[in-house]
Amino acid sequence: MTTPMQTFSRHDLTDLFRSLAERMAAEQSYLAELDGEIGDADHGVAMAGGFGAAARALFEADGGGQTLAQGLSLAASTLLNAVGATTGPLYASALLRAGQALGDEDRVPFDRLPGVVIAMAEGIAARGHGRPGDKTMVDAWSPAAHAARAGLAAGMAPAQILRQAAHAALDGAQATRAMMAARGRAARLGPRSIGHLDPGAVSAAALLDCLASWAEARGRAP
Repeated sequence: MTTPMQTFSRHDLTDLFRSLAERMAAEQSYLAELDGEIGDADHGVAMAGGFGAAARALFEADGGGQTLAQGLSLAASTLLNAVGATTGPLYASALLRAGQALGDEDRVPFDRLPGVVIAMAEGIAARGHGRPGDKTMVDAWSPAAHAARAGLAAGMAPAQILRQAAHAALDGAQATRAMMAARGRAARLGPRSIGHLDPGAVSAAALLDCLASWAEARGRAP
């Protein structure tokens, strides 16, 4: 008996964003605390509000015949309108790049998911021109993308690749404590930014951890 190929559908995208929104809501106070140390303390509100709005928009449009690319475009525009500032455009670009990677289909093989991490990291880097070591979300997304590429090259299972990417993102976020901010509001603090975690990198690591957990749970589903 042949086992049906597992897929990632437009409906799965809605469910994934529900999980991401719940995670950002749970992290809101912690992210605000981190941002209050080197920024203006609004990162938690921005991430929770943005991903919450995107999740609602995807839910309301679910069942309307959207492709994955159209769903991610909707999430991008909704998040951009809800967040604005610097974070909004970066994640909007990331989601649009992810939509290009998945294409104009309403479902794709599940093993395409690690490519979403790579695409999002590329979208963020292209929009923000950030580099590893600048003490930004790139310090989480860049190692995550590197881990995803390595996992794909090694032929690992999708959920395993995503967990490896999440671990790399967490390590990258933790490494920002020793960095001096070169971009964003924290850069004005100069050496005083050393010793603090970058909230954008921490929220990125949380998103990637949530994606990995979602994929693991999806893989265990009957």
